[in-house]
Parts: sequence; C-alpha cells; structure tokens
Amino acid sequence: MPRLTKRQKASVALADLTQAFLLKDALELLAKMPMAKFDETVEIAAKLSVDPRQSDQMVRGSLKLPHGSGKKVTILAFTQNEQEALDAGAEFAGLETMIEKIQGGWLDFDVALATPDAMKEVRKIARILGPRGLMPNPKSGTVSDNLSQTIEEVRAGRVEFKMDKTANLHLIIGKRSFGVDQLVDNATAAVDAILNNKPETFRGNLIKSMSLSGTMTPGIKIHNGVFTHDNK
Repeated sequence: MPRLTKRQKASVALADLTQAFLLKDALELLAKMPMAKFDETVEIAAKLSVDPRQSDQMVRGSLKLPHGSGKKVTILAFTQNEQEALDAGAEFAGLETMIEKIQGGWLDFDVALATPDAMKEVRKIARILGPRGLMPNPKSGTVSDNLSQTIEEVRAGRVEFKMDKTANLHLIIGKRSFGVDQLVDNATAAVDAILNNKPETFRGNLIKSMSLSGTMTPGIKIHNGVFTHDNK
C-alpha cells in the first residue's frame, strides 16, 4: 500500500471518506482539505450504468457553468471566415492551414470549433482529433453556424463532457478558489446536464456512482440521492 503524504493524511483525517455526502457537505469538506501551491481544478467523476458498447447509449453533451470553469481555454476555430473568428476571441482560426498544422503534429489548443461547411475538410483529421476529445461535434455544440456566439459561450464557461469506453465520465466544475456556493451551483448544473442527456433507449438510473475531488485531494463520494432524483 503506498504511503500517504502529509497533505493526504490531513485530508483523510477530516472525515470518513468511505461514506457518501450531499453536494454541499462534500464541497465544504473539500474546502477544509489542505491546498496545493496552485489553484487546483475541481472535477466530478461519474460511473454510468449504460453499456458503452452500444452506440445508442453514448452520453455526451455540454453546459454553461453558472460561474464558469476558472480555466483559461485556448480555442481553435475551423472556418473560412478566419478574421471573424479571431475577432470573436479564438486564438487560432482557419481551415486548410490549420488542418495541415495538425497533420504535422501541432495540437496546442483546448477546444476545437467548426462551422458546418468546414466539417467535410475537418473529417480528414478525425483520427487525430477524435481520440483526444477534440473533434468538433454537433451533439456537443462545437459545430455551429454562429461561431462568434459559440466562442463567447466557451469563454464564459461552457464545458463539454463525454463518456469514455468504460462508461466513466469526468467533468470540470471549477477551481478550489471558488466559494462553496459557487461550486454547489456549478456541480448541480453539471449533474442536471448529465441526467438530461440520458439516452432514450436506456431505462433505469443513469448514474451508478459519483465522486468529486480537487487535483491533489482524495475523492469524496456523493450520496446517490443527488443523482437519482431525475431518473425514470
């Protein structure tokens, strides 16, 4: 068994982490844990009940966090209207030149957006972007006719989520520097967004289990009453 650091020992001594907590209680507990020397990201991790092998049971979507994510995001826009996207706040924009850069190994961006008419060209690099979660997709709101508005929404705190091949899902809800109430609002919005993206073909409780944590903290289990209220 690995030895715990002083920070880890102090964190696990605060409460019985084998127990599950309501959202606010969990976030208040997180706030009491020793902090790292940087502003840690706070993240929700959910284990879903769907079968990831079934294409009609994929869970993905996006939401605008009420208080933003606290993360500086670098945006690439695939579009013929390069200047419009740059003026709207994208760090990088273009089409053929951007595709060539990516084919050459360049991936210095966090979010990729695209206009519908650009997707025919963007699909050429789907094998590069897809495994990294960077491929624009209408279901996640990253393919849009109104790139200026979409760029503004991403800047304001819109985040994407997508279930992986093991039916796990991770979603950033803010930074540890946020107040507890701000994180509660963001976490509640995140849980609601996941539940609202329940596949139509799936019956039962979508979320099997859930926890939250900071970058350097142990996970805190969330009581299932938080995420079963909207499951039919």
